[in-house]
Amino acid sequence: MELSVIIVNYNSKLLIETCLLSVKKALDNVCGELIVVDNNSNDGSKEYLTPKFADVKFIFNDSNLCFARACNQGFKISSGHYVLFLNPDTILSGTCLKDCISFFQSYPDAGAVGVRMLDEKGNFLKESKRGLPSPSASFYKLFGLTAMFPGSKTFGKYYQGHLPENENNAVDVLSGAFLMIESEVFEKVGGFDESFFMYGEDIDLSLRISQSGFKNYYLGKISVTHLKGGSTTYNYKYIRDFYGAMDLFVKKHYSDKSTLYRSFLHTGIGVRKILAMLAVPFR
Repeated sequence: MELSVIIVNYNSKLLIETCLLSVKKALDNVCGELIVVDNNSNDGSKEYLTPKFADVKFIFNDSNLCFARACNQGFKISSGHYVLFLNPDTILSGTCLKDCISFFQSYPDAGAVGVRMLDEKGNFLKESKRGLPSPSASFYKLFGLTAMFPGSKTFGKYYQGHLPENENNAVDVLSGAFLMIESEVFEKVGGFDESFFMYGEDIDLSLRISQSGFKNYYLGKISVTHLKGGSTTYNYKYIRDFYGAMDLFVKKHYSDKSTLYRSFLHTGIGVRKILAMLAVPFR
C-alpha cells in the first residue's frame, strides 16, 4: 500500500463527495486507500456517503473528537507507506498524488510535503507555505507590513513571500488542508497533538517534523483546489478557536523564552483576535 488518504468530515457531505471523487481519480495510478473519519455530522453524511462510496473505510464517531484526534484515529487503521491528511473542501488534480510520492522518493530528507493551493477562482492561497509565527513575523503581519511588502524576506516571512509560488522549496510550515507525510515520520513525531481542537495543529506538527531532522517541502509545481472556508463558518466561535490555538502554540513551544517574548506574542494574538471579532459584521 503506497498511500492512505485520510479526510475528517463534519457536516460537509456535498463538499466531501466532490473531494472523494477527485481523490479516487487521482488514485488511479497509485496503490492507495481512502479513510473518512466523521466527527458526528448531523447533516445526513452517513446515510448519504456510505452507499455512494462502498470502497471507502468510514469511521463514524459519536461526538466531535476534534480534527487532530480524528486524524490520529484514521491513521491507526491506515496501511499506507505515506499518509495524506486532506480537507473535505479540496479538489485534487489528476497526477498530484503520484507526483508527491515521486518527490519523496527523490528527496530522502523530506518528512512532509504540501502543494500549491488555489481557490475556486484560481487565485494562489498564501497559507500553502508559511513561516513560524515568531514575534517579528507576527508583528509585521499585525501591522500590515506583510501585506505591503509580500515578497520581502523580512516583512513577508509569515507567508514565506520571498519564495516563488511555482517552485519547490523547504519551508517552515505546511497547511493541514493538504499535508502528505511518511507514516514512519508521523509515528516518530507522535502524530497530531490532540490538545489542539482545531487550527494550529498543522503548525505544531510542521515544527516537530523539523525538530526531528526532516524537512517540510512546499511543491509549487503541483496544484490543487481548496474551497477555502467551504467546510468552515467564519464566526465568533471560529475566531475564538483559531486564536486560542495560536495561544496554545506559544505556550507549548515558547515556554523557554523570556516573559517579555511570550507576552509580546500573546498580546499580538489578542489584538488580532479583537480586530477579527470587530470585522465579523462587515464580512
